[in-house]
Amino acid sequence: MTSEDATIVEVAGGVDTHQDTHTAAVIDPVGRVLGTEQFPATSTGYAGLLAWMRGFGRLTRVGIEGTGAYGAGLARLLRDQDFDVVEVDRPDRKTRRFQGKSDPIDAIAAAKAALAGDRTGTPKQRDGRIEALRNLRVARRSAVDQRADTQRQIKALIVTAPDEVRERLRGLAVKELITTCAGLRPDRTDADRPATAAKIALRSLARRHQQLTIEIADLDELLNPLVAAINPRLVAANGVGTDVAGRLLVTAGENHDRLHSEAAFAMLCGVAPIPASSGKTHRHRLNRGGDRQANCALYRVVLCRLRWDPRTRAYMERRTKDGLSKKEIIRCLKRYIARELYRIITTNDQERAA
Repeated sequence: MTSEDATIVEVAGGVDTHQDTHTAAVIDPVGRVLGTEQFPATSTGYAGLLAWMRGFGRLTRVGIEGTGAYGAGLARLLRDQDFDVVEVDRPDRKTRRFQGKSDPIDAIAAAKAALAGDRTGTPKQRDGRIEALRNLRVARRSAVDQRADTQRQIKALIVTAPDEVRERLRGLAVKELITTCAGLRPDRTDADRPATAAKIALRSLARRHQQLTIEIADLDELLNPLVAAINPRLVAANGVGTDVAGRLLVTAGENHDRLHSEAAFAMLCGVAPIPASSGKTHRHRLNRGGDRQANCALYRVVLCRLRWDPRTRAYMERRTKDGLSKKEIIRCLKRYIARELYRIITTNDQERAA
């Protein structure tokens, strides 16, 4: 290929990302491989990878596997350079079984998928307020999970503790239990006795629980105004609140225009039923894919509305008379709520611009 030809030929790229290295591949418009190369996963490596790809011709599209993880930095650079970047799913198992697996093979598969537009999507932007929201929510979710684990460990220790400890602590409410355990004063020189060791362990776990509670409260002070500033209508929606709104905003992403319809948002949240028809049988099955945290958030909205919203309760009664089970009704409600909240998420920026 001459330099004159390289300025005319349109090429597509694919990248298989890893923690330390990225493997890139370039193909021509008919899918022929023009080259593969490995680059370090650093700012200098990203620049070298881009320059290498552009050396084969006019770069039209780049498919990256893992734009939300190891490929985030490269995807950010390419987007800043106004290149068309697509998120590529990993190759299916059947293809890997016949072609084998290696970094160059995966990079070529990513390039071919990007060129064909098969199994691709628009990656999320990770340079705005929603990315800041995601980072804070990662820390909060970790603290909440650890606090719940700590609480379960405290109760498990009480069950097996000696009678003198168990009788004192069993039956206490959670808040009183944590305060009581944190205030224990065991004799540390007598730690070889089961009762003393149980008190030491309970005090340590209770103080950890208190520290995690303080950490969660500190994060909530940052999250509440941030979520309200991003989309106040979503926070104010019936049964939503800050936590659910934050989860759905992170799922939709900063560039939520990548979701072309409310059906796409429902599929992303795992609440769109999957067609499972064949011949004379016409049916749908449960969707077990999508973002399960977003699915859980919609489930919490449904439970809240079933308790407090008269319209939702009337819907439950009417569909129960039609013969649907409670689980089936909840699935229908999650689908309707996804449609409602999608409109709130996507219209917020339009109203702000107007």
